[in-house]
Amino acid sequence: MTKPPGKVLPLVAALLCGAVLAQAATPDADSAPAASPAVRMSAGPSTPVGSKRGEPSSSKPVVPSVPPVPPPARPAVHKPGPGDDWNLTGHGKVLYLTFDDGPQHVWTPRVLAVLRKHNAHATFFVLGIQVAQFPELVTAERAAGHRVGNHTFDHKTLTLLPEAKIRQEIAGGVRSKCLRPPTGATNAKIQAIAAAYHQRQVLWDVDTRDWEKPGAARVEHAILAGARPGAIILMHDGGGDRSQTVAALDRALTKLSKQGYTYRALPC
Repeated sequence: MTKPPGKVLPLVAALLCGAVLAQAATPDADSAPAASPAVRMSAGPSTPVGSKRGEPSSSKPVVPSVPPVPPPARPAVHKPGPGDDWNLTGHGKVLYLTFDDGPQHVWTPRVLAVLRKHNAHATFFVLGIQVAQFPELVTAERAAGHRVGNHTFDHKTLTLLPEAKIRQEIAGGVRSKCLRPPTGATNAKIQAIAAAYHQRQVLWDVDTRDWEKPGAARVEHAILAGARPGAIILMHDGGGDRSQTVAALDRALTKLSKQGYTYRALPC
């Protein structure tokens, strides 16, 4: 028996609606989206991307054999502090012992031992290349009350270099308020560049010529003959065998102390 049209249409509509709902509830394997990767928040900075030179592009560069030259600070007028007393001749019988070309692992500790024996303070003009090898000796010098000056990075004669290289040599040395140019070779340009880095140029009054290794007696004689209030005496703790310097220093300080001399570090 044929059902009236009025009852058939609602039944068909209900069946079709049910089929559509069932199809929607079944996931399609081809249309299901892939899961997104989890985002990890780093506790610190991410690893920097390497530059074309193989150096991290967003971190401190690897230190080369000769450090790059930082721009000098504006040549401001240096205001002397309480320890910046450069009136070297105004303190009576005071000598200023200085040692160049260190630190060196054999002779620097022996020089330090002699200075300690005689209650003497000194100034060590160090090379940047040596400081990189023996930083603990510079720490020991400062801990013992000595001062440390800049003797450039690797002892090149500054007057023979172009300006960029001069700056590189000075900037590559230890941080200090004093610069001693290698071999004492200097001019107005070098002095001005040193001033731009806030470093005072310091030479000497007495050259013991211990670097020639003339014998301990001659080095001792040079120290004794040059001794006068405020004198800056040049010796070496690096650059070779300094056994003559160590022996001469010990003997000379024994005699000079009996004459009433004391020994101070320069205000570097």
